Amino acid sequence: MITTVVANGKDEYKFIETLKERSQSGAKDVSDVVLDILNNVKENGDKAVYDYTVKFDGKAPENVEISKEEIDSLISGCDKDYIETLKKAAANISDFHKRQVQQSWLTTKENGVIMGQRVRGLERVGLYVPGGTAAYPSSVLMNAIPAKLAGCKEIVMTTPPSKDGKPNPDIIAAAKIAGVDRIFLMGGAQAVAALAYGTMQVPKVDKIVGPGNIFVATAKKLLYGVVDIDMIAGPSEILIVADKTANAKFLAADLMSQAEHDKLASSILLTNSKALAEEVKAELKAQCAKLERKEIIESSLKNYGAIIVCSDMNQAVKFANDLAPEHLEVCCENPMEYIGKLDNAGSVFLGNYSPEPLGDYFAGPNHVLPTSGTARFFSPLSVDSFVKKSSFIYYTEDALRGQADDIVRFAEVEGLTAHANSIKVRFDK
Repeated sequence: MITTVVANGKDEYKFIETLKERSQSGAKDVSDVVLDILNNVKENGDKAVYDYTVKFDGKAPENVEISKEEIDSLISGCDKDYIETLKKAAANISDFHKRQVQQSWLTTKENGVIMGQRVRGLERVGLYVPGGTAAYPSSVLMNAIPAKLAGCKEIVMTTPPSKDGKPNPDIIAAAKIAGVDRIFLMGGAQAVAALAYGTMQVPKVDKIVGPGNIFVATAKKLLYGVVDIDMIAGPSEILIVADKTANAKFLAADLMSQAEHDKLASSILLTNSKALAEEVKAELKAQCAKLERKEIIESSLKNYGAIIVCSDMNQAVKFANDLAPEHLEVCCENPMEYIGKLDNAGSVFLGNYSPEPLGDYFAGPNHVLPTSGTARFFSPLSVDSFVKKSSFIYYTEDALRGQADDIVRFAEVEGLTAHANSIKVRFDK
């Protein structure tokens, strides 16, 4: 079911190359199709979106935008306990992200110079939410709440209708609780295009966030520059660093919690204990037999999963930093000692009772995380993802005169004489 690799500085890195190839698979095959969709929506707007909705989703909704009355009606049919869970999760997510909010600032100097930075939320943000079997209300909370805290004036959500042309009530409930302003029933690359270009019905946004299939991901990639996007996400992944004190039953369950996402998902265990490695393999077999998504889990673990036996924990930490995983669990005797050692990870889960699903749904930190090794240079989605910053400068005449020679010298070294003249002309007599 899952491969065991003895770390030797070579074989484990061959495995990384396999993962890199996986993360890029299929993208080229759909680019031409997606580009045609984008161009059609850009040219024909709502009509193109309608035609694609009928083609891909089976039936177009009677009303593309869901009214406030319909939203309330849909939510009234949701399970009450589910609504309470949404509210609790939203409170945790808000509490975590409100600590990320930055303030504009200004500084003055004795010579009269004033400088500063203005921080404000983007005007309008688009949130894409998958439907059908890949409906994730948790992603609505994770994307919309930071945008609200950033001060975005409007959040526009698109989500595909079901085969009967109706929305998913659980997603609509999450949108209401998270503060989404407008909801449109459309999905796929055509919805991303509508958000990016704007149509008669759908307003143009400044940034598009949210998960989706390869067509959605490719559309976002191709439209980057027309709008901003959150990130280009690859298949989900988890890396667990565990010593001999870890619970094999817990480790197996956590590896499978990611493997069930997708046949391309990656689940890796790093340990310095051969005995633990064998226990985990046995637990994987026993637990997987009882799970609904058994076929997906088995395929994922077979092709992109591994148990890597390291010589010691230092080797495990080095490999973890090289891999830069989306989710990183530390199941060791003293997990807190690893915080300063693990530099490259989207989100780190410390201890035996901090499993990855805790972060997916409830704890508060964002679950929109960099994948495919991009945690080396990308960060999780945050309030910062929804703000723009601009600086401002005010110099008095005397202050500029005092620095004029230095500025002119810089400009002349770069051969930009018009830049130099812009300074000189102010003080020529």
